[in-house]
Amino acid sequence: MKFFLLAYLLMFFGLALFLPSYRVWKTTGVNPYKFGKSESTHDYVGTLFRITLFAVVLVVVAFTFLPELYTYLVPIAYLNSATLNLIGLILLTIAVVWVLIAQVHMQKSWRIGIDEDVKTELIQTGLFKLSRNPIFLGMRVMLLGLFLVLPNAATLVTLFCSDLLVQIQVRLEEEFLTRTHGETYRNYQKQVRRWI
Repeated sequence: MKFFLLAYLLMFFGLALFLPSYRVWKTTGVNPYKFGKSESTHDYVGTLFRITLFAVVLVVVAFTFLPELYTYLVPIAYLNSATLNLIGLILLTIAVVWVLIAQVHMQKSWRIGIDEDVKTELIQTGLFKLSRNPIFLGMRVMLLGLFLVLPNAATLVTLFCSDLLVQIQVRLEEEFLTRTHGETYRNYQKQVRRWI
């Protein structure tokens, strides 16, 4: 389990974040990473996202290589069961497959953050027919799965913090997409739910 989780995170971040970002950059010349260092809400959320994802990596590294340190993350013993672990593993698997499919559907429109400079196509096909935010949904499922596999105070806090950040970021993106795509996006909102 220890090395599976480490390999999973490398695969998830590599295939779901870095590879699509590289692909967009190579095909369009646009850097898809759009979080900056200003004092705006958008950039502040981006900073907190990075901290949250770094915390996830630290928890998995502690679990894998530093079991003595892992005990300080306050494991929740009564949630550590084979059934919940299995459910967590299933959620982790579903999440990575779901996100990778959504990435394929996004193609050149993939961005990490809001791109004020380049107008991207509004994707409404594939998984975007089921959810307006399939990649964020996949990330939420991934973090829930991780909590069920490694139930401790750190993964619980990470789950809640990341969920709050996702909720804020989605609303910022909805405002941006409404300004950018107007009635087309408003119609899309009426047809497809925010999550599923």
